[in-house]
Amino acid sequence: MSNADPSSQTASGFVNDRGPASSLRPALIAGLYTGAMLVVVMLGALVVANRVPTLEPYAFERNAASYALFVLIMLLPVLRFLNRPVKMFVASMTGWVLLAVGYDFAGLYFHNLFNVLQRTPFEVLIEGAIVYAVLSVAAWVCAMILHARHHPLARRPRAGAISSHR
Repeated sequence: MSNADPSSQTASGFVNDRGPASSLRPALIAGLYTGAMLVVVMLGALVVANRVPTLEPYAFERNAASYALFVLIMLLPVLRFLNRPVKMFVASMTGWVLLAVGYDFAGLYFHNLFNVLQRTPFEVLIEGAIVYAVLSVAAWVCAMILHARHHPLARRPRAGAISSHR
C-alpha cells in the first residue's frame, strides 16, 4: 500500500496522481459545452432578430423563446453540479466567459449592439459571475444545512449515563 491520501484513490484502488486539476476536468468540459451552446443561442437570436424581417410581427414571442432557451442552457451546469458547488462555479464561469467573449465578437459584426442592449461585455461577465456565485453559495449553504440536520453537532448523552454536572 502507498502512503497516499485515501481521497486521491480511485474506485479500483489506484492512486490518482494527476492532482486537483483532474477533478475539475468534468466541470471544465461541461463549461465549454455550456458556453458553446450559449454562444449559439445568442448568435441565433441576434441573426433572427436582425436578418429575418418576416418574424418582426412576432418579436415578443421570438424574444421569449430565445430567453427561455438561454435560461435553460444557463441552468445546465447548475443542475449538473448541484451538490458540488465548486464544480458548479467552475463550469458556470467557464461557459459564461465564453459567452462574454462571443458577445464581444458579436459586437464587432452587429454595430451598436452594446448601445442597444445597454451592456458592455465586461458588464455581462460581471452580471453572470454574480448570478452564478450566488447560486453556488446557495447550493453550498443548503448542503451545510442538510448536513447539520442529519449529523448532530454535539453527541447526545447515553441513557443512564452519569452526568458530571450537578
